[in-house]
Amino acid sequence: MIDKLINPISTLLDKFIPDATERQKLAHEIATMAEKNVHEISMAQIEVNKTEAASNSIFKGGWRPFIGWVCGVAFAYHFVLQPFLIFVLTTLGQPVPYLPEFDMASLMTVLGGLLGLGGLRTFEKYKGVTK
Repeated sequence: MIDKLINPISTLLDKFIPDATERQKLAHEIATMAEKNVHEISMAQIEVNKTEAASNSIFKGGWRPFIGWVCGVAFAYHFVLQPFLIFVLTTLGQPVPYLPEFDMASLMTVLGGLLGLGGLRTFEKYKGVTK
């Protein structure tokens, strides 16, 4: 992916820097800088993950599991519990009370990100980083 970003820059370097050696040196520095930055960000995230995993909480860690539980409960309510309640109450001839609705677009955005359905997760699977 980084190569796709670096190649256009290399093409621009061809236009503005006539010396081939200098051009290659700059292209290498740009590519190395991008890889180093990605590595530093990954290492910082690993440290955050270690800190959160060290928690003695029943939910194992902090805000991420909390958001996961909240999204999971809301998702289960919207797609399982609410339709089941409506079905049971209607079958029994009982009036169906007002049941709260969620903004599912916002919920799915957060839940999708938590489940790793974003582009980075897909890219990692494509590259074979995860099994």
